[in-house]
Amino acid sequence: MRWKLNPPPNQENVNELINCLSVDKTIATLLVQRGIDTFEKARLFFRPSLKDLHNPYLMKDMDKAIERIEKAILQNEKILIYGDYDVDGTTAVSLLYSYFRTFYPNMLTYIPDRYNEGYGISFQGIDFAENNGCSLIIALDCGIKSYDKVEYAKSKNIDFIIADHHLPDAEIPRAVAVLDPKRKDCNYPYKELCGCGIGFKIVQALAEKRGQKVEDLIPYLDLVAAAIGADIVPITGENRILAKFGLEVINTNPRNGIKALIHNLQKQKLTSTDVVFIIAPRINAAGRMKHGNYAVQLLTEFDWEQALEFASDIELFNSERKELDERTTQEALLQIVETQQENLSTTVVFNENWHKGIIGIVASRLTETYYKPTIVFTESNGKMVASARSVKDFDIHQALEECSEFIEQFGGHKYAAGLTVTKEKFIDFRNRFEEVVKTTITEASLYPEICIDTQIDFSDITQKFMRILKQFEPFGPGNMPPVFLTQSVKDTGYCRKIGKNEEHLKMFVKQNNSVSFDAVGFGLGDKIGLVKNQKLFDMVYSIEENHWNGNTTLQLKVKDISEKRT
Repeated sequence: MRWKLNPPPNQENVNELINCLSVDKTIATLLVQRGIDTFEKARLFFRPSLKDLHNPYLMKDMDKAIERIEKAILQNEKILIYGDYDVDGTTAVSLLYSYFRTFYPNMLTYIPDRYNEGYGISFQGIDFAENNGCSLIIALDCGIKSYDKVEYAKSKNIDFIIADHHLPDAEIPRAVAVLDPKRKDCNYPYKELCGCGIGFKIVQALAEKRGQKVEDLIPYLDLVAAAIGADIVPITGENRILAKFGLEVINTNPRNGIKALIHNLQKQKLTSTDVVFIIAPRINAAGRMKHGNYAVQLLTEFDWEQALEFASDIELFNSERKELDERTTQEALLQIVETQQENLSTTVVFNENWHKGIIGIVASRLTETYYKPTIVFTESNGKMVASARSVKDFDIHQALEECSEFIEQFGGHKYAAGLTVTKEKFIDFRNRFEEVVKTTITEASLYPEICIDTQIDFSDITQKFMRILKQFEPFGPGNMPPVFLTQSVKDTGYCRKIGKNEEHLKMFVKQNNSVSFDAVGFGLGDKIGLVKNQKLFDMVYSIEENHWNGNTTLQLKVKDISEKRT
């Protein structure tokens, strides 16, 4: 692991915040590092308000979208609400459906089958709309490149409204309205909404027409918060407002579907991290193991007992997913050793029997283990399909571009992609991919990096410090939990390995004569030798609250330790 201490920010801005906010230097430093360098920016950061949400009509084509929806309602047209099978898509569909049904019943929902239809808008989905008498499709979290599908729908007298957040090409589909803040001709002030977030802007615009206030829409924000966390979009600006209020709904009065998912948890309060690691995987498990419709049924269910049944089914899907994930990861790790890939610049593994729904998770696991660009293949419909994952500062999408002569189709972004290769071209592709990565990746990219916000002493961790640090939540991309470096730390004599395979490290640490802190280092069990016998060491960590059995304590989440550096 490479430790990289962030350079100190502009000292004038730090001093200004110290004076106007009455905070210490560490808090002011953390704020300026996040681009919060004035009192007004600090107000928006610490006091997110629904009043600071942007006018939805600032989004290109929003007026056209609302006009077409109102026409459909006036003429009692049947509307199909269509979304992708992941968390963002299923929550977006559930959001629009939940809102519409409060005043308009003539609608259906549609989630494509992950395996028979694939990602995004499908011809089968349009045929479903035609067969069920739908004349308007609202596509959420997909559609920005579905030119042929939109034209196919037109041939059947079906209109499209596309609400997507993915990067468009120079040309956009010829739909009635295309809502996407990333359109070059869209001047919407915030570009990082997820698909469910754009769905919420449609609801916000409709609500305004119907004389409702934005406060009336708070009950729908549990879905938006789930999507923001799952889709790893920046928790800045408008997303921060939506996530904060959405988390409050999740913790106080969630819809029955989410309440059913979390009702057995022994947690007093869920954080954005819990959304990512507890709620999102369960919603995702429906589309991975069975069908995304299960998630929509759960998230739109009124009846509590029925919601519990749906949640129980999804819990089984998630357990099945975890077992498959673990078994497949172990098989893939064994294959890497058997094929002697440890010394290559890439990892490429294949098994025709691996489940298509979990190869992306496995690719991420392998990347964590070997820290190199990784592709996991399985077989589907006679072809080899794969998920690719990358490492920091290496563009795997660009690498695939350079292998395109051997690829049937691919798509994605810098750090994750999906691709299809014919069996005949697999070996040539694998060799070319290794060659491209080997000649373009930098040495630094082959070692994981820990970015450290600032160095502190344990004596800096006061009650006031923690009270303010807690207000940095919700955390996520663009506002990650602060990472600290503390030097000359020692265990008080109680360090031990924990976990099923003793892979984790449990410590009670102190610096000089400071108070002791509970500390846990996941995956650091093999570093116990640096800690035993009260040796001095340096530690990189974040601080979190540990809620258990009604008690709340501070815990240091250790990211790495090293021998004391002189």
